[in-house]
Parts: sequence; structure tokens; C-alpha cells
Amino acid sequence: MKIRAYLKPHCGWSRGVRAIMHKYSLAYEDINILTTGANYEEMVHKSGQPLSPCVEIDGVMLADVSGEEVENYLLANDLVKPNDALAEEATNVGCADGENAKMATKTIRFF
Repeated sequence: MKIRAYLKPHCGWSRGVRAIMHKYSLAYEDINILTTGANYEEMVHKSGQPLSPCVEIDGVMLADVSGEEVENYLLANDLVKPNDALAEEATNVGCADGENAKMATKTIRFF
């Protein structure tokens, strides 16, 4: 299975997606959408919208999803088997107000 996850470094939603990947020991490409404009633009182009996280699993784009939604997709499509492991982080929690405020003060230039 090929998984590409378009994530922010410190967002609650992104941490939830990473927690699901670890819970099921899934190999995935963690693409930081804040490091370069190209990563963000690729996510927007592929998903058709600007919100993250977005997770592409074998060519299927799950746009603006939580870790819980990613887990539900994986289970519903028999891509993983249910297990009793606990996720390392909450899987359905957004960014804290402080995280959003901190990201809003950073200038991101896309050239």
C-alpha cells in the first residue's frame, strides 16, 4: 500500500493521522506542507481544496481528514485489520488555539 500524507508538523489533526499510521505499523510518506510551497500546492492540486490533513492511499485522496476518518477508511476497505492497540495521540482533535495563532504569525512565501 502506498500512502502519502500531507501534514503540518504540530497540528492536532496531523498528529492524529500519524498516530493511526503508527497504530497499524503502516509505512507512509510524511509530506510537510509548511516547508515549501510546492508541497502545499501539490496537496491543493491533488485534493481540490486547501485544508489539511490530506491522505492519499493507493491513489485515493482523503481530503481534510482526521486520524479517525483515515482509520475508518482503512478498516472499511479491508486495508488493515482491527487491533486493540491504542493510538499514541487523540485521533479526532484539531489544532489548539495556540497552535493556530502561532502558525498565523509565520510568513510563508510561495515562489
